[in-house]
Amino acid sequence: MLNETSERKEGGNLSRNSLTRFLSGPFIVFTVIMMIKSSLAWIVIFDDIPVWKPLLTELPLIWICFCLIEWFAAKHRMWLYLGLNLVLSGIFFAAIMYYKYYGVIVNYHALAQVNQVTSVKSSMFSLLNPYYLFIFADILVIAGILIRRRIKLGGTERPGRVPLERRARRRIASVILILSMVLCMLNIYPNRASMSEITQAEQMGILGYEAYTILADRPDKPMPLDQIDQNHIDEIKQTTALPPVVEEGAAKGRNVIVLQLESFQNFLIGLQVDGQEVTPNLNMLAGQSLYFPNFYQQVGQGNTSDAEFVVNTSFYTPPNGAAATVYANKELPSLPRLMSANGYQTATFHTNDVHFWNRDQLYKALGFDQYYDINYFGTEDSIAFSASDEVLYSKTLDKLEAMQDTGSPFYAQIISMSAHHPYHLPEDKKSLTLPERYVNTLPGDYLVSQHYADQAVGQFIEGLKERGLWENSLLVIYGDHLGLPIYSLDRTDEKLMQEIYGREYTSADMINIPLIVTAPGITPAAQLEQIGGQVDILPTIAGLTGASLQNQLYFGQDLLRDGNNLLPERYYLPSGSVLNDASLFVPETGYGDGTHYSLADAGRQDVVSAELDQEKSTIPDSLEDQPALPASAIPSEEESTSSEYITKEQYDRALDLLHLSNSYLSQLPNRNAVK
Repeated sequence: MLNETSERKEGGNLSRNSLTRFLSGPFIVFTVIMMIKSSLAWIVIFDDIPVWKPLLTELPLIWICFCLIEWFAAKHRMWLYLGLNLVLSGIFFAAIMYYKYYGVIVNYHALAQVNQVTSVKSSMFSLLNPYYLFIFADILVIAGILIRRRIKLGGTERPGRVPLERRARRRIASVILILSMVLCMLNIYPNRASMSEITQAEQMGILGYEAYTILADRPDKPMPLDQIDQNHIDEIKQTTALPPVVEEGAAKGRNVIVLQLESFQNFLIGLQVDGQEVTPNLNMLAGQSLYFPNFYQQVGQGNTSDAEFVVNTSFYTPPNGAAATVYANKELPSLPRLMSANGYQTATFHTNDVHFWNRDQLYKALGFDQYYDINYFGTEDSIAFSASDEVLYSKTLDKLEAMQDTGSPFYAQIISMSAHHPYHLPEDKKSLTLPERYVNTLPGDYLVSQHYADQAVGQFIEGLKERGLWENSLLVIYGDHLGLPIYSLDRTDEKLMQEIYGREYTSADMINIPLIVTAPGITPAAQLEQIGGQVDILPTIAGLTGASLQNQLYFGQDLLRDGNNLLPERYYLPSGSVLNDASLFVPETGYGDGTHYSLADAGRQDVVSAELDQEKSTIPDSLEDQPALPASAIPSEEESTSSEYITKEQYDRALDLLHLSNSYLSQLPNRNAVK
């Protein structure tokens, strides 16, 4: 009996000793290190986080990884811990950097495009706060200690150190592993249906979100092709007729020139800083043309290349990845093919390497007759990573003149590049003098770069007139995507943007870009207030040129004839975000807990938003009375007579449009199969 009691006591002492040894080993050391790193990532990405949240959401998956090391590694555990530390640190660092630019959480689809980062490394470096690099500092220190110890001891174990029995380590690791897996499931499972990637990552943890996107990456079942037609799309969109501004087909037979301006936001139109016009040439053109101030980007992960895709197809970007990669092997219904069928020559002009963002394949998928890239434009007068806008327009004019001389009209797409983030313009190109408060700030550099871009556009327009192209062309100008992400601004930048707008800079302002349409002698000077997006450019051009869309599928609408727009968004805002004529809706887990934002004065710098009258009802008569409103405060569709709010029915219709677009394109035969 005495022996039995003694053995139990000895076993208990052994268990306590084993646990103490386990907790004093690398498991706890690296746990502390990873919690510091995860907290850094959370501070950058999420707002007002409780201290315990990273502990509860990130720690379980970290422990699962650590327990696997304890279970399966007999030797070199410290090096395995260090290697895992490097991998997890890389994920946190990527999440920080990606959020600072895109405002969403990076996933493995985006990481697969990491090869594109080398071409825009200056943009990445500009977003890099030096303290982010501390996320890797411990790795160098620990690696140095391990290497030094190995050299000193000649590869032998540290003297006096008795390794913890592997069986004991496994027992302890098994208990922690089971608890961690349960916590992981509790973090991930209830949040699978959340529409907002940010909300998902906050509830699942960044690492949990990354694991979920990999393990649950099953695309939605596509709708059968025979059920997707234009009537179905039109029924979902529910457009209404507008009084025609210009007669249909008024620009028939004219050349079509589509100019995509790099990072050009709508607030630049009409903006003056200390009495100086930032974009005088585009201001003048907007005043003489059809100008749409309520126009919005619809790009995805591919940014500029996605803008080219959306404008040329009138389809939406894919759920994951860049359109230039996901749909590049398809034969896409497109503006180049539409114009070719109407006797047009087609060409696209871009000063960068055509392989950047897989454009060589995208242009084949779109059906352009010809493309001109760095091989044509060269590296003369280079800005950022390609020839300047001045070189772009000068050499493009030569080709446009030659195309017109053939006697057939042409469709030309021109992609400007000089005003690219981070807006480091060479000194000899700077001609805008800003007040001291703007110097060496992101908004200041942005304004200086866009002033240069505007000067180059002015030279291009003069060139069109001098070469006899102006009077015989339809010119469409728009911004490709935002230039000043909210998530990239520091406090000084935020104050400058508030000065520019006269109010807080919002998400709606951020994605607001201009659209200018001009055909000399045809289009009147008018500012049209209807909402539009990049998906609407193709049908608008088709309407002006009289090109029939009878046999072509499209998701946009003719902005000169159709109203009551509905614009789904995929990137820079959480998935499921949607705009109608008066508001932007941003979901959280879904519609019920999302938020409505007024579009009143979005993108305009000279109007201060009205303050909410506290004596009014909690539900305002107009969104203008309350810039942001929770979805829970919106009346039901039966109770509400206002079209200003995004209703649940409109939200569902927007999601249906995105699903139809991807369903159709993903089921198209590959180009090689077609041939």
